[in-house]
Amino acid sequence: MLTLLTYPSAFGLFSASPFCVKAAYMLKLSGHPWRRSDLLDPRKMPHRKLPVLRTPERLIADSDGIRRWLEAQGAEFDAGLSDVQKAQSRALIRMVEDHLYFQVVLDRWGNDAVWPILRDTFFTQVPALIRRPVSNAIRRSVLRGLDAQGVSRFDEGERMDRIESDLEAISAFLWQSPFLMGERPTSADLSVAPMLAAMRATPVETALTRRISGDRLLGDYIDRVDRAILLP
Repeated sequence: MLTLLTYPSAFGLFSASPFCVKAAYMLKLSGHPWRRSDLLDPRKMPHRKLPVLRTPERLIADSDGIRRWLEAQGAEFDAGLSDVQKAQSRALIRMVEDHLYFQVVLDRWGNDAVWPILRDTFFTQVPALIRRPVSNAIRRSVLRGLDAQGVSRFDEGERMDRIESDLEAISAFLWQSPFLMGERPTSADLSVAPMLAAMRATPVETALTRRISGDRLLGDYIDRVDRAILLP
């Protein structure tokens, strides 16, 4: 049986990581039997990240790598889509995974009101005596990465303007059909919906959680994808 190595459930989601949710969605749609195995420390994993798929032969790192492996086994996430739709799908995936994802990270790790909840959720395996200094050191490393990426250099207004443009692009597709590419979930939904769900689930109210929670179109879409795939 396949095993998905994933971050644990958190904030009411299958996993706090939208990439782990994406991998779980793909596994469910592929029809392969699989199970989850929760990890908090991915340092021994390929790329030192999760999700990772354990197959009988090897470990498959990264949600894109998992997709390629599942498609090689016969899964078709974009069956029936035109070449243009597949190109649009790829662009949407890159938009949410290479831009909106960092907004989620900043909303969680860069917010002093959210940070204590994250610390107590994700660092429970660190002994209590050293949990605060260890977690604070990791937080500083994450924030340095966000500064290098550039997302944390924008003020709140600039940041929300950039997010709004992406959300409007997603909404333009959803005005036309229940899912991004039509009447059923395809690969774009498996990336976009978990990212929006992660934005909405941050456990302290922020400008970003308010934006998603107050948008009926996006909120209904998140729930519709979840109902359509029904993770265990």
